[in-house]
Amino acid sequence: MAKDNLSDQTLGKGALTGRSDELWFGHPRGLSTLFFTEMWERFSYYGMRGLLVLFMIAPAVGSNGGLGLGIKDATAVYGLYTALVYLVALPGGWVADKIWGLRKSVFVGGSIIAAGHFSMAAPILGFPQFASFVLGLFLIIIGTGLLKPSISAIVGDLYEGNDARRDAGFSIYYMGINIGALLGPLFCGYFGEGVNWHLGFSLAGFGMVLGLIQYKYGEGSLGQAGLYKHDGDDGALERRKRRAVYGFGAAILATGLFALGLALGWFEADLQLVATGIGLSIILMSLIFFGYVIFFGGHSKEERNRVWVIFCLFILSAIFWSGFEQAGSSMNIFAQKLTDLKFGNFEAPASWLQAVNPLFIIILAPLFAGLWTWLDRRHANPSLPLKFGLGFLALAIGFFVLAWGAANASPKNLVSPAWLVVTYFLHTCGELFVSPLGLSAITKLAPRTRLGQMMGVWFIGAALGNLIGGLMAGYFGQVEPGRLFANVAIMAAAAGFVAVLISPFLTRMMGGVR
Repeated sequence: MAKDNLSDQTLGKGALTGRSDELWFGHPRGLSTLFFTEMWERFSYYGMRGLLVLFMIAPAVGSNGGLGLGIKDATAVYGLYTALVYLVALPGGWVADKIWGLRKSVFVGGSIIAAGHFSMAAPILGFPQFASFVLGLFLIIIGTGLLKPSISAIVGDLYEGNDARRDAGFSIYYMGINIGALLGPLFCGYFGEGVNWHLGFSLAGFGMVLGLIQYKYGEGSLGQAGLYKHDGDDGALERRKRRAVYGFGAAILATGLFALGLALGWFEADLQLVATGIGLSIILMSLIFFGYVIFFGGHSKEERNRVWVIFCLFILSAIFWSGFEQAGSSMNIFAQKLTDLKFGNFEAPASWLQAVNPLFIIILAPLFAGLWTWLDRRHANPSLPLKFGLGFLALAIGFFVLAWGAANASPKNLVSPAWLVVTYFLHTCGELFVSPLGLSAITKLAPRTRLGQMMGVWFIGAALGNLIGGLMAGYFGQVEPGRLFANVAIMAAAAGFVAVLISPFLTRMMGGVR
């Protein structure tokens, strides 16, 4: 197979990946473009997510009517939606790798996301509420599947293979994600809960449009990072394109059937059963994918070992997100129904508590980024699997705290929001041990020809976790909140113990990657 059209020696050091001497806080200038693009995309996503379950369980009648669903059905829809958002990242990453390149996939995906948010806002103009809601979910799922794995992969493409700044760069990028995640619930939540749900959804759409404008304005700073690179084999290229089209087409078909099923009421009998079936399908599909790559992918022994590590991280990430993503479902309902949100004469929207986690990320992310660099210089940086184990420990402690606070909560005995704030602080620490470092690890461990696909697989782990989390949240109201949160804490603690136990073995298989 032919080599890429130009070499680093021809273009100058780092030209193929867009690296240059122009820096932004000590990092490649292109990081700023991706930072702000993802900030606005997350503004739109988390702004809408903070409203989603509350909108679905709101009574269908009244001045600001919702869908009037029960908690069990609403959290099942939430789990299915958030799972599909990440599930479509695998074929989306395939399209980015094989057809469009990472950068085009970001722009096309963002445009589809914006259309989805505006669809959810369309009832303001008199369009049918439920049909607009279903169409909006469908479009956001497809758009995010294209954008999310691609933009994260471009971040990794900005750095040399062994650049010690990479982990710090991903932590800074992750801070941008959380600035958007902070602002989204505050603005969309205030107008959505307090004025009109669809006004909140429209603000999410405008946020995505701002992100697209900013992305195009700063695209030149990316150099060659994220552009499609043809290997010179036209026959192989056409075969890969066909597979990518078939894969993404199948994802669109599956997502469309889910949306159509919601619209026609196919799943009214038992949404949780449907979600369980989809979860088992995700597990089976993931096992087939990893099995194919490891045994039939044509990779070296070192690459296969690293793919095994990615597989283990995939399983751990699914368990982590099943607990962490209770934030948008059971913890969001807990905030609305069992938490005292009155401050004098002002009652804060329940969705505002969704902004606590990103606020802590903004405060803590620079400290964690500096910590990893400081430890690396002293050759004392913990291995990635060990960091995962520590992240689970923080998640478990957070849920034990919330279980304690929820033990005596009732509609007549509302609890202080401090319980949720402390829990979110601990969960944030756990997140910083897992999520940005996991993103960075994928860019270092994945075979170069499968970077977009492996980034997609990382998000499928999040998909599975979100789906499991939605199913678990469906028991809110059927079992006492304290018991529900304690069970999640026990699960997280057990997974953390396993992660610490196997960390030396996984570290050896990583073959020197830190």
